[in-house]
Amino acid sequence: MAEQTVPANPPGSPPSPSVPVPGSPAADSPPAKPDAAVVRDALGVGVAVGLSGFAFGVTAAGSGLTLLQTCALSLLVFTGASQFALVGALAAGGNPFTAAAGAFFLGIRNAFYGLRLSQLLALPRAVRPFAAHWVIDETTAVALAQPGRRAARLGFTVTGLTLYVLWNATTLLGALGAEAIGDTDAWGLDAAGPAVFLALLAPMLRTTTERAVAGLAVLLVVMALPVLPAGVPVLVAAFAAPVVLWFTGRTAGDRHDAPRRDRDTEDGPKPGNGNGHVNGNEAR
Repeated sequence: MAEQTVPANPPGSPPSPSVPVPGSPAADSPPAKPDAAVVRDALGVGVAVGLSGFAFGVTAAGSGLTLLQTCALSLLVFTGASQFALVGALAAGGNPFTAAAGAFFLGIRNAFYGLRLSQLLALPRAVRPFAAHWVIDETTAVALAQPGRRAARLGFTVTGLTLYVLWNATTLLGALGAEAIGDTDAWGLDAAGPAVFLALLAPMLRTTTERAVAGLAVLLVVMALPVLPAGVPVLVAAFAAPVVLWFTGRTAGDRHDAPRRDRDTEDGPKPGNGNGHVNGNEAR
């Protein structure tokens, strides 16, 4: 005698509470990520990048900045790429205003990060001015990688706190170490800044367009270095982005129009009197 199997949910009965109903918020929402996993990822990013503050401290001291100026940059500016661009231009003998302008243009991207994070994190108004100081590449990447708002807030906070503390501590150690060493150029430490800058930039170049912008920017800088004052080539490199975007948009438009032109060619001219109208006899 065959055994009868009783269905888990008999016909007409509501679905089991453990199974989310299709179309419900529980079914559409992504699975929650454990807090421990969020903290682990955030600490990994914060520690890895925070230790590179040592290279900034060495580079800043080698460019002629005092210990107080070096630490003030990390405390108040707190955006690695802009800081390296500033001290790099100063070390090359650039005008301070030109160096600051280059750093400013690099830091503009954080404003666009803030527009996205303001919607994702939805922090209280009283907290936003303080959180804005931590809106950088790493905190944005960790927050956007989380499945929900709670995990995004946790990832943003842990990454920002870890990175801010380590970056400033290692900046101080790097500046003190550079003063103890003396001539940083003799030890080859003047190359530490550009090397760390490239290390921070390389993981961000994920698409062909981004790599094209970076490559054209390098080409513009190399061409401008012999003829322009120090610090100005960095500003010239900013023109790489609109040039590549214009070319990419034009190429995409040509690809979009190509199938339409091919269809028109295959169809050929319509029968008629030459001006697009069909004769009565031909229509019959």
